[in-house]
Amino acid sequence: MSLVTEEIKAKAEVYHGDEICKEKSQELLTEVGLPNGLLPLTDILECGIVRETGFVWLKQKKSITHKFNKIGKLVSYATEVTAVAEKNKIKKLTGVKTKELLLWITLSDIFVDDPPTGKITFKTPTGLFRSFPVSAFEVEEPKAAAAASKDVKENKDATKEENGAVEVKEV
Repeated sequence: MSLVTEEIKAKAEVYHGDEICKEKSQELLTEVGLPNGLLPLTDILECGIVRETGFVWLKQKKSITHKFNKIGKLVSYATEVTAVAEKNKIKKLTGVKTKELLLWITLSDIFVDDPPTGKITFKTPTGLFRSFPVSAFEVEEPKAAAAASKDVKENKDATKEENGAVEVKEV
């Protein structure tokens, strides 16, 4: 049974289609201070957010298992993933499990330390938790976008030099 009711949808920003939903989910993660690669879902049909409460959901065609290579962990995402997103935190998470030894364990909370320590913690409903480097869950910019960004910066710097502009940086 879905946790997303018509009443909730009526109050939400709802998006349809894989590309826009991936974009919006990554934007939301960045907005709340979490790494943008936490939800590597595919074939997303629908996503939504209720800004008042922070309730979010993502629906995909079929459940997937993703391996976070930097930490060697398998994570399973159900066809429907829901959560409440807050600053530096996801709570009341449903539809996400991680494999520990031979068992699949449900995750309920994810948070980064404030002030930042470079660690992200995953917690189960029973209170067990594990922490990993935040960098293991970040998606890097595509190389073309990064190169374009670098070119733009270099062009701005060259223009400043041509115009005799001097940039002063505080130390």
